[in-house]
Formats: sequence, structure tokens, C-alpha cells
Amino acid sequence: MKPVTFVEVITPCTPRGEFHYAVFDFDGTISLIREGWQQIMIPYFADELTATPKGKHRNPQEIWKLASDFVEYNTGKQTIYQCISLAEEVEKLGGTPLTPQAYKEEYHQRLLERIDGRLKRLREGSISPQEYLLPGSIQLLELLKNKGITMYLASGTDEEYVFNEADLLGVTQYFNGGIYGAQTDYKTFSKKMVIERIVRENSLAGPEVIGFGDGYVEIENIKEVGGFACGIASDEAGKKDIDPWKRQRLIKAGADIIIPHYGDLPSLEEYLFR
Repeated sequence: MKPVTFVEVITPCTPRGEFHYAVFDFDGTISLIREGWQQIMIPYFADELTATPKGKHRNPQEIWKLASDFVEYNTGKQTIYQCISLAEEVEKLGGTPLTPQAYKEEYHQRLLERIDGRLKRLREGSISPQEYLLPGSIQLLELLKNKGITMYLASGTDEEYVFNEADLLGVTQYFNGGIYGAQTDYKTFSKKMVIERIVRENSLAGPEVIGFGDGYVEIENIKEVGGFACGIASDEAGKKDIDPWKRQRLIKAGADIIIPHYGDLPSLEEYLFR
């Protein structure tokens, strides 16, 4: 067997090759439509913190780091959790916070202004979906489909947007297990719930489940049920290289392998199935 260089193996003894179910994160794992969302959320949150009585007297760099830290900590969860953290920090700094839902709605409005052009071009067909897919995504989904693997999509983005954006990218058909996203009642959904339900309803042993994600949440959730976790340390802007921050975070969360994308599918298939 030729050596695999595309795949960085973190835990070589984890069982693999007998997968029947696959769980995918969406943003940063398949879709790049929302690439750059941190550049919207962190400045907005930093402004809210700066406007508080105590925040006005804090070093701007300290405020920025505070916002960055809790945004990054909650990345992979539903957006509302980042907004809950914002409300808590505003209160700590002597401010009167809005509801987390109000913060979420304002953030999402700002984000939609950033990505509206991308969505419009995809709807019109003036740009190929490949422009906003992580390299090799369709080929990987085809591979898993041909192997008879049931696929699920579980995202921290609101479910209506996940359905819409998955359609625009042409990937909906692959997720025969279902597509799941954040709900208004955020306590009724989590990636952990989806994964645990898959295991429970199908009476699975952990090694039958494989997960793909660029956030620590889905990696931890997959490992909690004994599954195989593929950490996607995608550089969303460049689409080619490893993001060092993502890599370290995914390894810490328990990823079994690290890859930048799915561009070298033969190497990935060789490691996972042979």
C-alpha cells in the first residue's frame, strides 16, 4: 500500500472501514457560502461590549479578545449560544443586554447582507456551486452514496437556511437520512441529539458511524458514541491549505484524522475503507 500523505492520522488504532452511517456538519465542512461569518459576528459583538458602562473604559484589544474567545468557544453550536454568551458578558460589564434572540436576528441580518450576492448568483445560475463547495465535496458524497452509507446533515445554522443553501449547492439529494438545523426553541435540537438518535434507532455500535466536521462540537459528539471523527481543518477563504487554529482545536476535540478538504479523494478512501 502506498503511503498516505494527504491524511494526517492522529489516532491510528481507531476502527474504520465498516461505516454504515455518516454525519456531516455543513458550514466549513461542505458549504463555503457563509465563509467570513466571523468577520461579521466578532466586530458586532465587540461594539456591543464597548457600548457598556465598563466596556467604554476597557482597552479595545481586550474587548476584541473577549468577543473572539466566546465566539470561538461556541463555534459549531447553534448561533444562539454565542448570543447567549454576548448577553451574559454585556451584563457583566454593567450593561442591559437585549435578548439573545434579538442579538441573533441583528447578526443574521448583517450576515445576509454579506452573502446575499453569493446566494443571488447561485439562484440565477451565473456561478457554479463548486465555487462555494469545499473541494471534492460532491465526489465524497457520491463515494459514500455508492457504498450504501446513509448520510445525515446536522448544522448549527437555522434549519430553513440550511435547506435553502443545500439546495443551491446541489447536495440535498445525498442526505437520505435527513437534514437538521437550529430551531427557534434551541433546546429541541443539537448535533448531539441527532447523533445519539441515529445510534439508538439503528442499534449501532460506534465504529459504524463516521462524522465529518470543522468544529469541535461535532467531533466530540461523534467520539462520545464511539464513532470515527474526520476533522476538516479547512481554510475557507483559500480552500487549499490547513487552518492551523482549526487543526489544533479539532485534535484537542478528539479527531481521528485531519484533512484540509476532500480534494485527494483516493487517499482519503484508501485510509477510511481499505
